[in-house]
Amino acid sequence: MCFSATASFSAGIVLLSVGVLAVKSARGPREVPLAAIPLLFAIQQLIEGVVWLTFRYEAPLLNAAMTHAYTFFSHVLWPVYVPAAVLLIEPAGWRRTTLWGIVAAGAAVAIYFMYMLVAFPVVSRATGQHIEYVSPHFFAAAVMSGYLLSTAVSPMVSTYRWVKVFGMLALASFAVAYYFYARWFISVWCLFAAMLSLVLCVHLTSGTRRTRASAA
Repeated sequence: MCFSATASFSAGIVLLSVGVLAVKSARGPREVPLAAIPLLFAIQQLIEGVVWLTFRYEAPLLNAAMTHAYTFFSHVLWPVYVPAAVLLIEPAGWRRTTLWGIVAAGAAVAIYFMYMLVAFPVVSRATGQHIEYVSPHFFAAAVMSGYLLSTAVSPMVSTYRWVKVFGMLALASFAVAYYFYARWFISVWCLFAAMLSLVLCVHLTSGTRRTRASAA
């Protein structure tokens, strides 16, 4: 998270609490991956809190390890995990078929980023009250399109109202983060997405979650 180590750790603790509630509210194994999204975001935010501390205490080896751990979440995990989690809760039909295709696209994006992570180590640096993650970006437009498709559009394919809302808000927050915080985009958008994952807890704890939006 941007701003400070304290802010990152605070966000992580809040998301841990929400994530535990979401997982406890899951009805069956197929809902658990979706319910675990806030928990995973909590871990990611706690990792970034440690990244902040490595600047303060000049710990370059720990910084490198935590920077790559954070980038694994942001670049490699989410493009596969999000569409797969949405896919698991969907009934048979065209939406499920579409999500299989998005999972495949997300896997391609994740493999590409995993290669980049190994071939071109990521560097993090504090600039003002934000963390900038520096790495080369080849085929940026195509890769970003695939990333958005898998992380933001896939929830919008869902038949479930609050899952759709999560996807729409994630897409809107992408635009806001890129427009206002392009230099620190990775850190800021991950913050937005992490907080928006609270919407998924609403989906899992509400009695209306079994009521699907129109399947038209």
